[in-house]
Amino acid sequence: MEMLLSWLSGISLLLGTAALIVGALGLVRLPNLFSRIHAVGMMDTAGVAFITLGMLIHEGFSLISVKLAVVGVFLFFTSPIATHAVAQVAHRSGFSPVTPVKEPRRAQKAAKKAAAKKSAKKAAAKKRAKKAASGAPVEKAATKKAVAKKAVAKKAMTDTAAGKKTVAKKAVTDTAAGKKTVGKKTAGKTRAS
Repeated sequence: MEMLLSWLSGISLLLGTAALIVGALGLVRLPNLFSRIHAVGMMDTAGVAFITLGMLIHEGFSLISVKLAVVGVFLFFTSPIATHAVAQVAHRSGFSPVTPVKEPRRAQKAAKKAAAKKSAKKAAAKKRAKKAASGAPVEKAATKKAVAKKAVAKKAMTDTAAGKKTVAKKAVTDTAAGKKTVGKKTAGKTRAS
């Protein structure tokens, strides 16, 4: 009979130790706070219960076993309550029990691109508003380019009619950049080729 009690005590102690180790692994490996609390709370309660049971079986019926039973009951009730209190405080602090799903890279890149485009539009709108507030005429970039192309085309036609050679492509880019182009001259100065 004594051998059976020793075996039962040992098995109970091993089960309790294994439960505590599994709880510790869950604490390290699980992804978020609530999963970790759940693993530790459940395994802590089971581990303490099995270890206390093993010690009760090993000791037999005595004053020590009564004290062990009181400690076991105390831990059996307080461990889940403490776990619940920690989870409740975490939830009130703003932790979410659901982890967000990671987006694929393509979706992340598209979102970044859209955000960059949006911020560029906001910056351009601010710039236009600033110009309008200062009293300067406000034109959109597309309108400026269209006006510049018409001016260059008109200039090229008049230069060709007068027998001058112009580089229309260069004139278009110079005019769109805000430079006044007349043939190969820029604002009255000869440009080095």
